[in-house]
Amino acid sequence: MAIVVNMPRLSDTMEEGTVASWLKKVGDSVSEGDILAEIETDKATMEFESFNEGTLLHIGIQEGEAAPVDALLAIIGEPGEDISDLLSGGTSQAAPAATETPAVAGSEAAAQQTSAASLPEGVVVVNMPRLSDTMEEGTVATWLKKVGDSVAEGDILAEIETDKATMEFESFNEGTLLHIGIQEGEAAPVDSLLAIIGPKGADVSAALQPAAATATEAVAVPQAAPAPKTETAAAPAAAATPVAAAPAPVHGGRIFASPLAKKLAAEKGISLSEVKGSGEQGRIVKIDIERFTPSTASVAPAVSSASAPAKTAAPLLAQGEEHFTEEKNSQMRKVIAKRLAESKFTAPHYYLTIEADMDAAMASRAQINSLPDTKVSFNDMVLKAAAMALKKHPQVNTTWLGDSTRFNSHVHMGVAVAVPDGLVVPVVKFADQQSLTQIGAAVRELAGKARDKKLTPAEMEGSTFTVSNLGMFGIQEFTSIINQPNSAILSVGAIVQKPVVKDGAVVAGNTMKLTLACDHRTVDGATAAAFLQTLQAYIENPVTMLA
Repeated sequence: MAIVVNMPRLSDTMEEGTVASWLKKVGDSVSEGDILAEIETDKATMEFESFNEGTLLHIGIQEGEAAPVDALLAIIGEPGEDISDLLSGGTSQAAPAATETPAVAGSEAAAQQTSAASLPEGVVVVNMPRLSDTMEEGTVATWLKKVGDSVAEGDILAEIETDKATMEFESFNEGTLLHIGIQEGEAAPVDSLLAIIGPKGADVSAALQPAAATATEAVAVPQAAPAPKTETAAAPAAAATPVAAAPAPVHGGRIFASPLAKKLAAEKGISLSEVKGSGEQGRIVKIDIERFTPSTASVAPAVSSASAPAKTAAPLLAQGEEHFTEEKNSQMRKVIAKRLAESKFTAPHYYLTIEADMDAAMASRAQINSLPDTKVSFNDMVLKAAAMALKKHPQVNTTWLGDSTRFNSHVHMGVAVAVPDGLVVPVVKFADQQSLTQIGAAVRELAGKARDKKLTPAEMEGSTFTVSNLGMFGIQEFTSIINQPNSAILSVGAIVQKPVVKDGAVVAGNTMKLTLACDHRTVDGATAAAFLQTLQAYIENPVTMLA
C-alpha cells in the first residue's frame, strides 16, 4: 500500500521548507531510517529520514523548490504500484496513512486523519509537534490554556519538554480550546492528538472516538503518577550555589514567573517572592526554582508543616533495612540514553591519548587576559586548536553515511555542557574562522543559554566535531562516546603540575591529557595520530593560533 510522505514541520516556527537535495531517486529502495532528503527550514538545513520502507515511486518537490508544511513531498510503495489516485488527489485506500509519522505513533495518527474528514467546519486537530530534529516524543510541561479558553493565532498553548529543551508551542489557529488530549506531565509520540480547537460548542466526538478505539495499538508512555519527590532527589539542587533571596519582579501585585516555574515552585513548597529571577526583566524561570536554596528562616516553618512532607529529611532506616526511591526519567535523559547507546554500539570506537606541555599556553592566556575586557579560557584555546587541526586533517571532520562518507569543509564545534537534566551540546559555527576571543564569547553565551534552557534547536544542530572538558572538575583523563553524526570527540582533562624532563633536566612542568575517541569506519589510527600531533603543536605554541 502506497504511503504519501508530506513536507515535515522540522522546527517550531517552520511554515515551509525547501528541498536542498534528494539522497534517493525515483526507483530507489528505501528502508526505515534512510535519509530521504536534506530540507532547508527557517533555522537550518536538516536531514529528513524515512519512517517507512519500500520503493520511492514519486518525488513531489524537486531540489531547490519550496513548499508549505504538509505539501506532498514523496510517495513510497511497492515497485510498479499504481499511485494515480494519490497524485490526482483521489481518496484511495492508502489515503488515511497520508502523513509520514513514526511507527510508534502510526495507529493513532491514522485514526486522527481518518476522523478529520468528518469533523465540523472550523474544527482543527492539533498534534504533538516535532520541535527538534531528533524529537520522537514530547512531554507537556504545562498548559497555558484550559478547555473553554479562547485561542488566537500566535497564543502560547503549552510548554512542551523535548529531548533538548522545554519550549513554548504556539497556536497556528484561532477559536476555542475544545479538548486537551495530553495532560500535564504526560508524554506522547510526535503527531499524537494534543488538542482540538474550533468554534465554541462544536461537536468533536468524531475526532475522539477513533483515537480511543486505537489507544491500545499506539505506543505511549503510561499515564502513571510520577514518583514522589524525596530529599534524596532534591540533593543536586541543594548542592548548587545558593541564590540570595531578593524581591521578585512585581507589577500590579503580580509576580512575573513562567507557568513551569510556578508549577515547580508549588510542588517544592517554594514562595516565588523569595526567588530571584534570571529571565528577561527579572522573570522567574524553571532554572531559578531548581537552583533555589531557601534560607534557614524560610526552611524552619516548612519542616514543621504537615502540608510539606516532601521537604523533610529522608527517613531514618533501621540497620540492615533496604530503601530506594524512583523518579520518572525526563525526556532529555531518555533521549541521551538512546543516542549514546546507538553511538556506542554502532560506531566502532577506539581511543588515542596525548599529553601536552601547557607552560606556554598558561603564559599566553595570562597575557591575553591582562588586556581590558578580554577573557579566554583553556577550553577556548583547545577549541581553536582543534578547529585549525581539523582543517589540516579533513578525514577527522567527516560523517559516516553507510554507502558514502561526507567530508565537511566547514568546522562546527560542539561543546558539551552539563545541565541539571543531563547534557546538551550547543554548537559554535565556523569555529576555524573565529578568533580566540570570539570563540570564548560564543561559548559563554551558549553555555548560559544551556543552563537556562533557552537554547534553540538551531543552536544545537550541525556539529562536525565535539569537545568535552571535565578538567575543571579535576578529572585528569577520560574517554567520551562519539556525538554522532560526528566521527570523533575530544576529551580534555585537567592541567596537572608534575615533574617533567626538559633539556635533559627534571623540572616542574604543567601538562594536560587529551583523549580522542574515533569512529574506525571513517578515521584510521594513523590519521587520528597525525591529527593529535597537529593539535598538540597548536596548543603548545599558542602564537601559531594567532597568525
